[in-house]
Amino acid sequence: MIGRLTGTPVARTLDGVVLDVNGVGYLLRLTLRALRKAEGEREVTLETYLHVREDALQLYGFAEPAERELFEQLLSVSGVGPKVALAIVSGSTPADLRRAIAREDTSRFMAIPGIGKKTAQRVVLELKEKLGIEPVEGGVPDLVARDALVELGYTLSEAERALATTDPELPPEERVRLALKAA
Repeated sequence: MIGRLTGTPVARTLDGVVLDVNGVGYLLRLTLRALRKAEGEREVTLETYLHVREDALQLYGFAEPAERELFEQLLSVSGVGPKVALAIVSGSTPADLRRAIAREDTSRFMAIPGIGKKTAQRVVLELKEKLGIEPVEGGVPDLVARDALVELGYTLSEAERALATTDPELPPEERVRLALKAA
């Protein structure tokens, strides 16, 4: 397996880059963080994963080992292929994804194109076991408040940022009111 590459980004594609490593151009599909890391750099080091299929070899690139680890774990979930796994890992930091799994936040995963309710539930259930993540106390009120802000037009990340400024001990409706007031 090719675990890491260091080279010069020489061309950009729709979802990645061509990385020149000693005269050999590797086409890498990248997470958003890896793409930002590679932009404008003369030389970049990316963690990689080689996905082998019967009809193709595809190389995926990540900004850090934690992204690659989650990607590999996601591939083991029934119904999740490399394209969907890359979209999941691209959408949030590894810490945010672990937090969403701990909270059993299926709506975070359902917001990603290509993931329905059943797949989101499988991702949460299977990764919680594989990663040894314990459920978070008080996660449901956080989700209620966040979902209320999303219904009011906030994106998931905007809602979470707005709620981060409020006291988590308050009831969800009070947290929503305070978040709206601060906006």
